[in-house]
Amino acid sequence: MTTTRQPRIPGPDHPITVEPTGARVVARIGGQIIADTTRALTLREAGYPPVQYIPLDNVDQSLLTPSDTQTYCPYKGDASYYGLALADGARTDAVWFYPAPYDAVADIAGHVAFYTDQVDVVVGA
Repeated sequence: MTTTRQPRIPGPDHPITVEPTGARVVARIGGQIIADTTRALTLREAGYPPVQYIPLDNVDQSLLTPSDTQTYCPYKGDASYYGLALADGARTDAVWFYPAPYDAVADIAGHVAFYTDQVDVVVGA
């Protein structure tokens, strides 16, 4: 999605860092593994909890269902969403990603993140 919005640049008032996690990260619901990687990135933003961004190719993409939901972050850009289709039911908009993230967070392109109230994300699994 192309936007004409003016991106905000992270700085002392709103710091953002993206670094390799350096450990195995597993995302699962119950006993079902949704993603498993050693190539996750940890995004730390201002006062928010750290978020694990997992390469899309380390996600079981057969479980992803496209969503029409879109949101905007002035620091990261336009976000799109996936639901999860599981045997025990669907999880709506449980996964988000930035198809064309702003330059300050360009490393998260091709990665997805999970809402931890819907998916258990374990670092060092």
